[in-house]
Amino acid sequence: MKTWDRFFIVVLALALTSYLCALCSMAAQERPLTVAESSQFTETSRYADVMKFVRKLQENSSLIRVEKLCVTTEGRDVPLLVIGNPPPSSPFDLKHDKRAVVYIQANIHAGEVEGKEASLMLARDIVFNDKCNLLDNLVILIAPIFNADGNEKISPENRRNQVGPEKGVGVRYNGQHLDLNRDSMKMESPEVQGLVRNVLMRWDPLFVLDSHTHNGSYHEEPVTYVWGLNPNGDTSLISYMRDKMMPAVSKILREKYNTLSLPHGDFIDARNPEKGWRPLGPQPRYISNYIGLRNRLSILNENYPYKDFKERVKGCYYFFLSILDYCSAHKAEIQELISLTDKRTVQRGINPSDEDSFILEYDLEPMDRKITVLGYEMEVVEREGSRPRITKTDKKRTYHLPYLCNYVSKRSIRFPYAYLIPLPVPEIAEKLLQHGITVERLTKSVKLHVETFKIKEIKSMERIYQGHHMNTVKGEYVIETRKFPEGTLFISTAQTLANVAVYLLEPESDDGLLVWNFFDRYIVPQWGTRFQTYPVYRLLNPAHLAKKVIM
Repeated sequence: MKTWDRFFIVVLALALTSYLCALCSMAAQERPLTVAESSQFTETSRYADVMKFVRKLQENSSLIRVEKLCVTTEGRDVPLLVIGNPPPSSPFDLKHDKRAVVYIQANIHAGEVEGKEASLMLARDIVFNDKCNLLDNLVILIAPIFNADGNEKISPENRRNQVGPEKGVGVRYNGQHLDLNRDSMKMESPEVQGLVRNVLMRWDPLFVLDSHTHNGSYHEEPVTYVWGLNPNGDTSLISYMRDKMMPAVSKILREKYNTLSLPHGDFIDARNPEKGWRPLGPQPRYISNYIGLRNRLSILNENYPYKDFKERVKGCYYFFLSILDYCSAHKAEIQELISLTDKRTVQRGINPSDEDSFILEYDLEPMDRKITVLGYEMEVVEREGSRPRITKTDKKRTYHLPYLCNYVSKRSIRFPYAYLIPLPVPEIAEKLLQHGITVERLTKSVKLHVETFKIKEIKSMERIYQGHHMNTVKGEYVIETRKFPEGTLFISTAQTLANVAVYLLEPESDDGLLVWNFFDRYIVPQWGTRFQTYPVYRLLNPAHLAKKVIM
């Protein structure tokens, strides 16, 4: 090669290197920081900060689109980030696409801000190509500020028990003073309605992560998690997350990102910690349990409040990455699992057998392996008329404990073929449709043998909870022949959301529409003392009926 040619190649290489360095420098200058990062983790982002950060991402990357999840009670648009390579313009773009959709939700309780900051950092690092390989297999949806109204009530007086951020956080409730993590079944908030309509029904993510921060037992691990627990969902999903997915995610988090984690919970008895460790209950009013009832994988992430704010955010960020690493590597396996689960659910409803049942009451059992909690010795101070005060000492202690997380049947009822509601109850049809449940109307009257629930006792909670005096009911089913008029609502269980439909309509369900007062006017007479018949009837066996779908 001639000297001149060598010289030209060297000059070209230097010019290219200089150009690439300039691009990198430009990217570094344009890479936005979250409020938490720029304030050295003394502050958290306000709504305007989040929207400005998201716009900056859009200005610098073609990998991100932004949709509207909902409009809050106070009039704020809740952003839904759609990240992909390329980002699909709608779910229809994925019809012949092998990528899996996953969804990360943060700030449902706006005093619990670690997920908000971590999800913004995650979105940035993906679209600036640091973690772009995740987009080979995934489309990632992120709602970084789910409770936008609660977030704007930032004050140092909120959640004073946690370590930072020193300039304060928002509040737990939304603009309606509702706890959004108790609203999944009654769906009275624009946020949860938007979640179901614009995320779950529109994009149908295979995996959902709901990020929180916990107030509870003392331990060293900054990250805790638990899967959807309700056993009326398909238990194969519970087994997959409990026995395979989350042990693997915990290993990735520890070995790749040097972050400790453990299954979420608290000591059953702080006076005697060896009794065990248990999470929150299985009711689907909680988002992660509701997602499981819909036949999708779900994780509740609870970050540890007694670590400093920076460590909490970093731990949450690495947890998100570990989840995405696993979902990307096991995409095909998860897709196949979900597909088989949906098919199984529909097939059961076509012709339910005597063995198919719906659990009304549960027993709680430990899983088959103990967990390790890197904890502390604790001091318990009894207080008359109040809960004991529990404080940790400086002495560390490792506990090997049973984890009571398996809910099993204590009392159940046979799974029906369908439900019939003959009364003109538009609010019930509307609520079922909000969940995405298929509802039909009879186009011709018919006589059918059905199970009728005869109410013997109703009790309502004295204390108002989420705006409701919640009901519990006792009674018995009797078989009878009834005539159902044209226009009667018909809800088949041969659909993928059958478990949600049954949970909402069974009178003895612990989280159904009767519990949340939707049937009060139809079951308690204005005059007299006898209860009226519960106006939802169970059809046990298949029947050919003339009907049409309500749109």
